[in-house]
Amino acid sequence: MIAPHRPTPAEIVEARECIAPHVPRTPLVRLDLGLADRQIFLKLETLSPIGAFKLRPALNAVLSRDPTALRNGVAVTSSDNMAYGMAWAARLIGVPMVAYMYRGAPQTKIDGVRDLGGEVRFVSAETWWDYIVGADRPDAPELLINPVTNQAVLAGNGSIGMEILEDLPEVNVVFTPYGGGSMTTGVASAVKATSDRCRVFAVEDDSAAPVCAALEAGRIVTIETRPSFIKSIGAPSLVPQLWPVARELIDGAIAISPAQVTDAMRLLFRKAKIVAEGAGAASLAAAISRPDLKGNIVCVISGGNIDAAAYSTVLAGGIPAA
Repeated sequence: MIAPHRPTPAEIVEARECIAPHVPRTPLVRLDLGLADRQIFLKLETLSPIGAFKLRPALNAVLSRDPTALRNGVAVTSSDNMAYGMAWAARLIGVPMVAYMYRGAPQTKIDGVRDLGGEVRFVSAETWWDYIVGADRPDAPELLINPVTNQAVLAGNGSIGMEILEDLPEVNVVFTPYGGGSMTTGVASAVKATSDRCRVFAVEDDSAAPVCAALEAGRIVTIETRPSFIKSIGAPSLVPQLWPVARELIDGAIAISPAQVTDAMRLLFRKAKIVAEGAGAASLAAAISRPDLKGNIVCVISGGNIDAAAYSTVLAGGIPAA
C-alpha cells in the first residue's frame, strides 16, 4: 500500500470540482446555546444525498479513476457510511459494487448498500481490519478502494474544510469525529493550508479511543475496547499508514462518553430538529465538554444514518444497546 500524503490545496480544489455536480454544498448553521464567549456552528453533512459526508470521498475516489480500472466494478471495506457512499457512486457510473462488512454492522448501512444495488460480503472483524490496514484479500475482480488511506478519499474529505473556511473565515476550532482518520486528515489539511490560528481536534468514543492513547504514549498502541452503540469511530488501534499525516495536523484528541453523545443527539433534535447518528453528534458532545475553547467553533455533524429503534431509545432518554 502506498502511504498517503497530506492533501494539497490543488488536490482538494480538484476533488471539489469533481464531485460538485453530484454533492450539494452542505450548510454551516449556528446553534444558539446562549454562550457569551463562543459561537457553535454545525457543518451539516447529514444533508448529503446519502445522509453522511462519505459521499464526497467515495465519489472522488471513483470519478478520478481511469474508467478502465473500474470495468469489473468497485469494492470497499466499510461497515459504515463509506459503503453507502461507494454504492451510490457505483450506481452513478453504472458498475457493480461490493462492500466488505463485519456481521453486526448497523442494519441501516447494510440496507442502504443493498437498496442502491450493491452487494454485501460479510467477513470477520479481524479480516475486515486486515483489509483496512492493507492486507491482501482473496482474488476478486473489483477495484478495492481503501476508505482510509486512498489519496482521493483524503482530498474528497478536504472539500468539507474548504467549505467551512469559505463560510466562516474567522473559525477558531474545528471538531471532527475520528474513525480511520480520513475525515480529520482531509478537513485539517484544507483548514491549515489557509488558517494559522484554527485548531483541529479529533473526537473519539471513550469506549475505544486509540488517538488519545497514541498521543499519550507517543506512538501507536493497541488498546482494550468496550462495546458501544456509537459506530464508525473507535478502534483497537490506528491505521499506521495514515497516522503520521494525521498526527502532524491535529491539535489534540478528545474522548467523550456514550452518555455525552446521546445528550448531544437529543440537543440537536430539540434545538435544531437535526437527526444525527452517534458518530455524527460526537463533535458537538466534544465541543460542549470543552468550555475552555473559545471563539467560533465548528462541529462537523458527519452523518444521520441511525437505526430507528436505536434513535427512539435516544429520544426517550436512554443509551442504545451496543
